[in-house]
Amino acid sequence: MTTTAASSHHLSPAFPGRAPWGTAGKLRAWQQGAMDRYIQEQPRDFLAVATPGAGKTTFALTLASWLLHHHVVQQVTVVAPTEHLKKQWAEAAARVGIKLDPEYSAGPLSREYHGVAVTYAGVGVRPMLHRNRVEQRKTLVILDEIHHAGDSKSWGEACLEAFEPATRRLALTGTPFRSDTNPIPFVAYEEGNDGIRRSAADYTYGYGSALGDGVVRPVIFLSYSGNMRWRTKAGDEIAARLGEPMTKDAVSQAWRTALDPRGDWMPNVLQAADRRLGEVRKAIPDAGGLVIASDQDSARAYAKLIREITGDKATLVLSDDAGASQRIDDFSRSDDRWMVAVRMVSEGVDVPRLAVGVYATTISTPLFFAQAVGRFVRSRRRGETASVFLPTVPDLLTFANEMEVERDHVLDKPKKQGEEDPYAESEKEMDEANKQEDEDTGEQDMLPFEALESDAVFDRVLYDGAEFGMQAHPGSEEEQDYLGIPGLLEPDQVQMLLQKRQARQIAHSKKKPAEEADLLELPAERRPVVSHKELLELRKQLNTMVGAYVHQSGKPHGVIHTELRRTCGGPPSAEATAGQLRQRIAKVQEWATRMK
Repeated sequence: MTTTAASSHHLSPAFPGRAPWGTAGKLRAWQQGAMDRYIQEQPRDFLAVATPGAGKTTFALTLASWLLHHHVVQQVTVVAPTEHLKKQWAEAAARVGIKLDPEYSAGPLSREYHGVAVTYAGVGVRPMLHRNRVEQRKTLVILDEIHHAGDSKSWGEACLEAFEPATRRLALTGTPFRSDTNPIPFVAYEEGNDGIRRSAADYTYGYGSALGDGVVRPVIFLSYSGNMRWRTKAGDEIAARLGEPMTKDAVSQAWRTALDPRGDWMPNVLQAADRRLGEVRKAIPDAGGLVIASDQDSARAYAKLIREITGDKATLVLSDDAGASQRIDDFSRSDDRWMVAVRMVSEGVDVPRLAVGVYATTISTPLFFAQAVGRFVRSRRRGETASVFLPTVPDLLTFANEMEVERDHVLDKPKKQGEEDPYAESEKEMDEANKQEDEDTGEQDMLPFEALESDAVFDRVLYDGAEFGMQAHPGSEEEQDYLGIPGLLEPDQVQMLLQKRQARQIAHSKKKPAEEADLLELPAERRPVVSHKELLELRKQLNTMVGAYVHQSGKPHGVIHTELRRTCGGPPSAEATAGQLRQRIAKVQEWATRMK
């Protein structure tokens, strides 16, 4: 019997008609490939890494059907990150003839069920209850988004204790990397030539592959800059522009100022996002938008702004309780325009019609960013695109440009002199990102500054690792050029259209008198967004090159720097932009080469 035939044998007649969430009538190539590998090897533990929206649920439930049909296992336990996802798993399983109890808490399970759906937190509270169940009957344990088992030591230990006796364990994740070095239960780690242990997946299907297969949507990132002004605890007023090189603290404070709903940045970005959603809905009438907020107060304020902008009420999801789950379900089935959710509720939001997002949180871990963007990439028909609005913050633009990079969970991170791991974010930040309740943490009361004012400027579009666009004011024709990109396009058409829009913007800019230019009129690729640390490195590199040229030419340092400024233009090195510093580095290299 072939894999497909065997797995389909156990499926209910409703299976082929299942479309919205979790299952499909026919396996995709990667799902079939993963099934074939599993059936050939028959492993006790299997880790499948597949990008959000690729169909991990379909693969897992097809495999569960096969194992039940062949009497390899007698029951199934699904462990999910949130209450909402637990219920979605039970609904998806029911449609393929597997009945899971999402309300199970203790005692014998009713004979009508094939198993249970629980949360990691639930396992953490009563690990022995679940251990007794898997010891009594042969069990398949499906660990959805298994990186959550490493969120806290107690959760990891509870999963080990509860599911160590299981007959089979299937681990699923779309984001296998974590910001700490806690080992994830039931994940194999292999030591590389560098002596560092990394997670070893049994089957991997990354975003790049899924995009090439048309399984997920391509993502267009629209980045907004602007001037920010805030007051520190010491009473000092500071002004800065998003995207300019700043210290880490200053970036954080400028970012929070941008997200303050009382300023002008958020209303302008929400208005732009709604215009983009309106364009997408011309081709996809039920397309929806999601704003991911940092806290309850901001979420309520954003929902109020959306009401003022659109005239329609936004669905507000503040916590991971039963009411929130129902609101997500109602939104999913409606054609309402906007939902506002807080923090990790985003991972429990599987609403395939979501096509436009606003990243309105200061969480800057690659794990959270990938999970957040994953809410928008689930493809329903060929040619759909996703649009995500971002503040111009170096970390976020880096993550956006690395969407197709596949990462493994690294256990060993040796600290070398002067070397930093860009993904080694603080555990405290990950704890914040992974909160399942949306309690009032009092975080806003402890901020080291007071946001005073902000404005927004369209900065650039990031797509497929490239950057497009010149800066433009909100509401301008130049901004509308990018917001008005059709909602249904093939990936190569998106690229071509962005190139044409940028060329048109540049041509229009050249016709205007120079005195009318109140924004930096350079295309995005000539305006690299760099961190304060990268800028320091460029200055250091320039000084090293000038020092070497001093010995070669016999001229003093000051003379060489003056010649570089005269030749290349721009202010002194301490005030020069990254582009200006790179230009001077290239020029002094050219001079040094000529003298050889």
